[in-house]
Amino acid sequence: MLKVQEIRELIKLVDQSAIDEFTYESDGTSVSMKKSNGQTVSSANPKPAEAPEQPAEPVKTAEPEVKVEPKSENVPAEKPAEENTANFDHEIVSPMVGTFYAKPTPESDTYVKSGSKVEADTVVCIVEAMKLFNEIEAETTGEITEVLVEDGELVEYGQPLFRVKTK
Repeated sequence: MLKVQEIRELIKLVDQSAIDEFTYESDGTSVSMKKSNGQTVSSANPKPAEAPEQPAEPVKTAEPEVKVEPKSENVPAEKPAEENTANFDHEIVSPMVGTFYAKPTPESDTYVKSGSKVEADTVVCIVEAMKLFNEIEAETTGEITEVLVEDGELVEYGQPLFRVKTK
């Protein structure tokens, strides 16, 4: 059975995420949470052999501006048009699915940051896939204008990692 503190942590995590509905089942116990109208509503269903508990009261989110809105197909088409006016000519993309690392070791400095000058053979990051650490090179000459992912973040194949203003 989950403890009250664990349920509170789950509510907080679901509230802060983009998840609209969450269900957890273990040993006959079920906890369901569903976001609706800026609120996180949770309920717990204990084992039939145990005494029934009162379902949790609806909990107002700390940030009431969290709303679930349907995605529009027009939004992605408009966003690149805005980005095209930005100060970059080239994007360095991930060649594989994996974990992005901005530095060779946790104690080291980052390979590159915004404003760094790069050559075609400059290592800009590491993408780890299946315990293999793959060094990613810039493949262009220029200046990094923007770092698009955080250290330790999961990246997809073809996902932009850096923006570069080429020379």
